Amino acid sequence: MLYRKIEKYIVNHLQSGNDKVLVIDGARQIGKSYIIREVGKRMYSNFIEINMETDKVGNQVFANAKTVADFYLALSTIAGDKMKNKEDTLVFIDEIQAYDHLLTMLKFLREDNRFTYIASGSLLGVTLKTTSSVPLGSIEIKHMYPLDFEEFLMANGVGQLVIDTMHSSCAKRVSMPENIHAQLLDMFKKYLLIGGMPDAVNEFVRSKNITAVRQIQRDIHHLYDVDAARYEDAHNRLKIQRIYNMIPSNLENKKKRVVAKNIESKAGRRMSDYTEEFDYLISSSIALEVKAISMPRFPLIENSGKNLLKLYMNDVGLLTSIFFGNSIKAVMDDMASINLGSVYETVVAQELLAHGFNLFYYDNKKNGEVDYLIDDITKLSVMPIEVKSGKNYKVHSALDRFLQTKEYNINEAFVLSNAREVETVDGITYLPIYYISCFSHDTEEEVLLE
Repeated sequence: MLYRKIEKYIVNHLQSGNDKVLVIDGARQIGKSYIIREVGKRMYSNFIEINMETDKVGNQVFANAKTVADFYLALSTIAGDKMKNKEDTLVFIDEIQAYDHLLTMLKFLREDNRFTYIASGSLLGVTLKTTSSVPLGSIEIKHMYPLDFEEFLMANGVGQLVIDTMHSSCAKRVSMPENIHAQLLDMFKKYLLIGGMPDAVNEFVRSKNITAVRQIQRDIHHLYDVDAARYEDAHNRLKIQRIYNMIPSNLENKKKRVVAKNIESKAGRRMSDYTEEFDYLISSSIALEVKAISMPRFPLIENSGKNLLKLYMNDVGLLTSIFFGNSIKAVMDDMASINLGSVYETVVAQELLAHGFNLFYYDNKKNGEVDYLIDDITKLSVMPIEVKSGKNYKVHSALDRFLQTKEYNINEAFVLSNAREVETVDGITYLPIYYISCFSHDTEEEVLLE
């Protein structure tokens, strides 16, 4: 069983006495159903699982369940012998977005208080925007992501002592010992290839077969493409697929951002013409958005622009599968002829988002671009992050100009690279790339975990 950090959150919620229905949101194939099933079977003697996507294409038992009584009757047809009492019965409603009326019904199921409920959805962000009556006071939504780098380390047998040492070293701004650095950097490069999709990780742990892993990743990428094609309006559907399939090629461009006129090859198009399409891709969690900031002030969310948008794949393994196929040399051997900038930026976006940060980048005509900006909640300031995949990681003219702009009032900046040494020069702290797993957005902790 893969260790997932969200397991603790789910257990704590179910044990807390909180009567809100926990809804786990996230993209397909990231392990939502699996972890809920594992926790549910362990904690409850009567675990009932119903998949609404399966029901919708099958007998549609729940299609017309518009009242609590209707729901119980439908439930009894498949699990009547397990419908005991609240303390020992957990009802898991999987893929709840298939029937949006069930989202509304969660309020009434909670009020009826007959069983304990938990739900999950893979296109939930999209459904919530179109559901007429969302029971926000009755549900607690928790977003789930693919395995992050720490979870990948644990899946591959790296001990807790190494992970704890990494965190403490990052917090103290010191380098890891050379042998541990070599191990962590090797695992990080493998994470770039495998990513965090549970099926891909399990296959890698089991067989170490990159060909088998890549087939799983291609299947997931195809599934996401099919999901994009499920949008109700056919015209929007084609544009959604086009934008999604453009992400890898956009990331190979110098600016990396989405250019509106390229989506349909029509001059005069604006980003505002594709608001629905962007919302779908981002809300379904198959694309990660990074918004532009030209005037970096805390909090960043109040200063973001909508016209200069970057989109990244939601899993770095899917991206390297598209870029490199079954070859591992470009990533593992640091080939000078291959620019891995977009790969490294993708994994940093994935890590930051999974650790609670909103994603922003700096774009200024005079100063240039800085890869990421995050809120420093302890100092009520903005923290820039530059990501370097090559050996010239100390060359960063845009970051230098950014720091020289006194009105930004920047306290600290970071450059992430493959280099082992941690050092601070002129306000810039150079960190090994794997230290990104130590960045956490928590109001009760430092931005860098101790």
